[in-house]
Amino acid sequence: MNFDTILGSVDLLEYLRGKQATFLLAGSVSKTSEISNILQSENSTNSNLTPTLNAEFLCLKELKSLENITKTSKNILKPVLITRAVHELKPFSNIEILDLGLELKPKINYFKVHSFDIKPSARIDDGAKINAMEIFQKGVEFGTNYESKDDYIILSESAIGSEITAVATAKALGYKCDDFLSNCVKDVSRDIKNSTIETALNRIQLDDDVFTKLSNVSDNTLIFNAGFILGSTSKNLKVMLAGSIQMATVLLIVNSILESMQGAVDSSNIALCTSKNKNNKNIKRLLDQLNFPINAYSSSFDSNELEDSVGYGAALCYASINGVNKKELVSKIDSLLEE
Repeated sequence: MNFDTILGSVDLLEYLRGKQATFLLAGSVSKTSEISNILQSENSTNSNLTPTLNAEFLCLKELKSLENITKTSKNILKPVLITRAVHELKPFSNIEILDLGLELKPKINYFKVHSFDIKPSARIDDGAKINAMEIFQKGVEFGTNYESKDDYIILSESAIGSEITAVATAKALGYKCDDFLSNCVKDVSRDIKNSTIETALNRIQLDDDVFTKLSNVSDNTLIFNAGFILGSTSKNLKVMLAGSIQMATVLLIVNSILESMQGAVDSSNIALCTSKNKNNKNIKRLLDQLNFPINAYSSSFDSNELEDSVGYGAALCYASINGVNKKELVSKIDSLLEE
């Protein structure tokens, strides 16, 4: 297994080869996911439990909040199966959960679950009803005060409907991302997603400031993670953003906030890591619009175009710089599906 460089230099990821990592999973729910037929494989009565279940399986290899687990249920959660498989082969030093608006708290003991008194966000077509400034400040404070004994942090996300809120956020902030959903959505839900985003953007006024826009069309995870990134730079933390379009949008939020404040950031310790998928060109298109340089990488492991969530793309990059080979990884993933 190996990785490819999407943008920037190979140096940072090579520097992290063999070093210790803390894995942070940021989970939240946006009521956007409840719009009829807007989801694909996640579209079920338990869809809003997915971030909770991901946290449980990542930490415990069990889904405690959902009874009658079947192979089909586990297949829906396949991204976390990959991340868990990597963890079993080459354990992260530490796994922690960030509760950024979960409907149900994960049933986890011993693992740290950070709670920020944040509620699930509303549907973006009706206004997400987020206090974006407050969420952002909580992220900044957490990033500024976070103590890690490891060499770097992998910051991942599990937020149902986040693909939609990410595109809406990028557009609301004035970035070019036309047809991004069309490139990654194969069924009729594409039209529903696009119409939802259009309705959300109609709520935005030209003179709205950054935080007003985020309050209407974004989600908690995107906003908090942007705050975390800015907060972490004050401590010189090395942070690997784990994800696809969502994590690229986190960087766009950082960019827009810095523009509004006429500020700057040292991005040399920040990287985006993702899976091998056809969104990589779109990720590059988004990152090219930043006013600061960024390193971005993708795993060469073929994951059959799964949507990159629960940080599995970054976990694959982590595996590649820690000596995990493809054969043992595939075997481990298969064994998790069979258990």
